[in-house]
Amino acid sequence: MFKSHSISFRRILLSRILLLLVPVLLSGVYVTYRKARSGLLETARQNVKESAIREGERLIDHINSLEANLLTVSAATVWQDRTPQAAQEFLAQLQQKLPTDIQCMQLSNILSRNVLASTCGDHPLVIVPTNFWSPRQEATFFKDQQLYVTTAPSPDQLAPQQLTQTSQLYLTFSVPIYDRQGNLSQILHVKTSLLKDKSFSVLKAPSTVIINQEGIILTHPNPSAVGTNIEQKPDAERLKSIVRNALRNRQDVLHLFAFQSPGQELLTGYTAIPSPITAAIKQKWIVLSITPLDTALAGMSEIQQILLIFTLALLMAGIFAAMYIATALARPLEQLRDYALHSQPHSLPSQHQDFQIREFGQLSQALQSMVERLTRWAEELETAWREAIEANRLKSEFLATTSHELRTPLNAIIGCLRLVTDGFCDDRNEELELLQKADQAAVNLLKIIDDLLDFAKIEAGNLTVEMAVLDLNQLLKEVIDLQMPDLTAKGLSLVALEFNYQITVRGDREKLQQVFINLLSNAIKFTDRGSITISIYPERSYPQKKSELPEFTSPRNPLETKSENIIIEFQDTGIGIPPDSQGKLFRPFVMADGSSTRKFGGTGLGLAISRNLIEMMGGSIQLSSPGEGFGTTVQVILPALNILPISLEAISKL
Repeated sequence: MFKSHSISFRRILLSRILLLLVPVLLSGVYVTYRKARSGLLETARQNVKESAIREGERLIDHINSLEANLLTVSAATVWQDRTPQAAQEFLAQLQQKLPTDIQCMQLSNILSRNVLASTCGDHPLVIVPTNFWSPRQEATFFKDQQLYVTTAPSPDQLAPQQLTQTSQLYLTFSVPIYDRQGNLSQILHVKTSLLKDKSFSVLKAPSTVIINQEGIILTHPNPSAVGTNIEQKPDAERLKSIVRNALRNRQDVLHLFAFQSPGQELLTGYTAIPSPITAAIKQKWIVLSITPLDTALAGMSEIQQILLIFTLALLMAGIFAAMYIATALARPLEQLRDYALHSQPHSLPSQHQDFQIREFGQLSQALQSMVERLTRWAEELETAWREAIEANRLKSEFLATTSHELRTPLNAIIGCLRLVTDGFCDDRNEELELLQKADQAAVNLLKIIDDLLDFAKIEAGNLTVEMAVLDLNQLLKEVIDLQMPDLTAKGLSLVALEFNYQITVRGDREKLQQVFINLLSNAIKFTDRGSITISIYPERSYPQKKSELPEFTSPRNPLETKSENIIIEFQDTGIGIPPDSQGKLFRPFVMADGSSTRKFGGTGLGLAISRNLIEMMGGSIQLSSPGEGFGTTVQVILPALNILPISLEAISKL
């Protein structure tokens, strides 16, 4: 009986499916989440790096554009002989026409430092050193003159606490203006803003921080950080590494911690641009593009929601699928169990295989006795059936072929001998003729007995072959000579290949000759008119056109000759064989059709013995026929040892 503590197969199947489904599903969701986060982070890193590069290029373009415009404006002749009121109006118009963001424009006297005209009050924007420009310029001055650039307000004019009141980066460009005589008379000051007001709290795009080569923060979203040194920051080492890498012309991304507020992680892309400040010529500014990591990964919240919904949906679908699969798989077994139990309710065996699954335990009890009975019945029926079929086949084939073939030559022998012994012959020649017929019948009888003995040895595994190197051409010539009388008697023509190559094979001479004689005699026996063709082909060049003789490639060195299969083909124009009968001709005691071939005699052992002999010598034999009345082709395939050309004298002897 099955164990009482065994559980249902359906429950086990359902639990196993869920046990596999849930970890796989959660693992897939986790991998998807990590892939999505990694993709977003990599995109954010690339964006912040490109943002720093674009911001640096924008600053350079802004500065270069403003410098070019100011140099052009300062060289104009409109500045001469202008009153302060006209200069004021001209500055207002010029501030609107310049393409950059201009905060203030002033025109001051070079000597008195007084503001002659201004768009933002009378307080000087910047004090230019008196010896910065030469008092008189040559004719090529416009090419060589320089602008004086400084931050605005100038650090030497404002107190340190005033520097932290803004997060903007202002630059003041000062350009000299000369009178008609080339004397330095006035200075044009232009104050411009390089950055827009940005802060981490409201900004989704990266914000910009500029640090000079000494580590001073020039602009920062937090005004309190402007003017401080990076060495004072909690993440000073990383900031220093950014400065070092940027000064080496590297453009990359780095994570910063506590640069804005404690515990906040930032993505920082950086690059370096030339410093426009006149006092810091040949130095660089480091442009940082900064965005909080939380902002860069803001899309992860939506992805998490989607993954959560997707996970719950997949989990529910997996549960329903597991229930459906478990039911679909368990129901057939349950039905089979019920059928087996109801079919033999009182024949349960005392011993059965112990299953932990209750349904399988019950099924094993019901089916074991049934299988045992059916197995015994099947074995008994199969044995009886095989014995009956085999006995009937052996009786029919042996009696129908062997007895007839043995009786025919025996009757001929007995009849001829009785005619001689009873004195019915008129002369000695007639006696000799009858004795010759008796001898021929005895030879045929001996051939049948030899075939039976050979087949018996093959079936018993006692037939052996003695392998030796044979000349295939010579062997075929001997076979043709032996069968030539029969060919001549039936008026058949023999088409044989003109053997001009010496082909050697390894085989048993007597057994191979027996095979060739059997094949050629079969061709003669089943051909009433026409011809018989014997051909030799290398297997690699078969089939060829029948009108062309096969060509063998002679090796340069016989020792280097590689083994190659040779096809010996016997083709006749005889009665042919139906396609449905060709596959069974190599079986013992089988002929194509008793109604059409009975007149030719034979036991049906020739092809069976030939096949076994050829296979024992490492070859194979094949038979084909287009159909009745179209002749038959038999091919013997043997491995050749050598294929060598022979002399004309040897050909003539053959």
